[in-house]
Amino acid sequence: MSVPLQKVTDKSVRPPAKDFAEIREWNKTRERFLTRVRELGNNVRVMASDFISGLKSRLGQDARARKSEFAELYATAVYQLNKRGIKLERIEKQLARFELSLPSWAFAAGGTRFFRFPFPGEPRDIYEKVEDAAMVNLLTGMAPRVALHYPWDKTRDPKSLLWHAKRLGLWFDAMNSNTFQDHPGQKLSYKSGSLCHSDASVRNQAIGLNLESVKFGDGLGCKSLVVWLGDGSNHPGQMHFRKSFDRYLDSLKKIYRRIPADWKLFLEYKPFEPAFYYTVNFDWGCSYAAAKQTGERCRVLVDLGHHLPGANIEAVVARLLQLKKLGGFHFNDSKYGDDDLNAGSINPYRLFLIMTEIVDAAGEKSAAQLDLSFMIDQSHNVKDPVEEMIQTCEELAAAYCRALLVDREALSEAQEKNDALMAERVLKEAFESPVQGLVAKVRMEKGGAFDPIVFFRKTRCRSQLIQRRKKEG
Repeated sequence: MSVPLQKVTDKSVRPPAKDFAEIREWNKTRERFLTRVRELGNNVRVMASDFISGLKSRLGQDARARKSEFAELYATAVYQLNKRGIKLERIEKQLARFELSLPSWAFAAGGTRFFRFPFPGEPRDIYEKVEDAAMVNLLTGMAPRVALHYPWDKTRDPKSLLWHAKRLGLWFDAMNSNTFQDHPGQKLSYKSGSLCHSDASVRNQAIGLNLESVKFGDGLGCKSLVVWLGDGSNHPGQMHFRKSFDRYLDSLKKIYRRIPADWKLFLEYKPFEPAFYYTVNFDWGCSYAAAKQTGERCRVLVDLGHHLPGANIEAVVARLLQLKKLGGFHFNDSKYGDDDLNAGSINPYRLFLIMTEIVDAAGEKSAAQLDLSFMIDQSHNVKDPVEEMIQTCEELAAAYCRALLVDREALSEAQEKNDALMAERVLKEAFESPVQGLVAKVRMEKGGAFDPIVFFRKTRCRSQLIQRRKKEG
């Protein structure tokens, strides 16, 4: 198992050595021991790969068994969409290029500030989180990348992690840095801020952590860094508004100057929490201003839950696309605040409208050519994290597919005539289209399941993970 691997490879305190011969002998023994530990860890990871391979063979059987169900579902979509003169081949091609990034941190049980409820078979390290991500990608066919959180996902052997991911058919996406909490061994506290702290020593420490994150991610093939800032205040007068933003800009520029030339820097905003009176980067306007001052490769990242209730997120997306400063998304859903519920669970129509703006900006091209990062960011407190991640992938694919079905000419004509009713009707017609058959076809052509969640339960994947991780533990 890979958890102990990190601990035993740590250079522990050496025993007293009487002479150089004893030191050399101790080193030889230590290397033999560590080699054996690495072999054991690799064997466990090969077992994970075999588990995924076993699921692939069962997917073929499942597809044959449910052939008639798929044919009926697909025929419904074809009948309805052909009546509207929609070319399904074009839609399916664009849908096939739609890809998502899965958040490593969301495969463990989430929680609130009150409590966290763990679940059986929960991944214990980044290697097992990658295994769960591989399962989601296999069943959905649309999530080949994993976004990482630093230092939560830090490991002393990044090459082993990269090998593990590639073996499971995955790559890594953005690095997400964490200066919103203190970490073991940290010299200075972030209690009163990090990149915006009044003390330059604390700011430099936070800058250093971001650069560590970049270095770690660069070895894994990552090409972007997401900076979400928790800095702010709970009381009037506690923090100087303009000075804190100036410090934020200065810190960002120092980070930006030292990231690789092929990397992007994404700025994530949030109106409140953990601070409740003032947050330094509280909305998309702050992020846009900071990104524009920082550099061309600095963009704004939109987290759907990081808005006040009633915010017109689709308009925010449109404006950032227009200004060429939209970098990507953290997809989720919310009822009140940063609830981190699964995308489309509360407001699927809003998700569709956001996708509509993306498709509109892309024109005849696919959304992939806009060079946006489509990441998921959720906290799974009640549902099985793998199942909820599958559900999210399906919701996002369906929303994107429906956005592709919008009759752009009819919508534009209604807008030019100021015909509000017909404009809304065009959107509703696309939103209410039966797209499950199209999504299922594209998913199955990529080797995924006809119904991923039913397949996950039918094959007792969670039970197998529980048993395997219990044995390895």
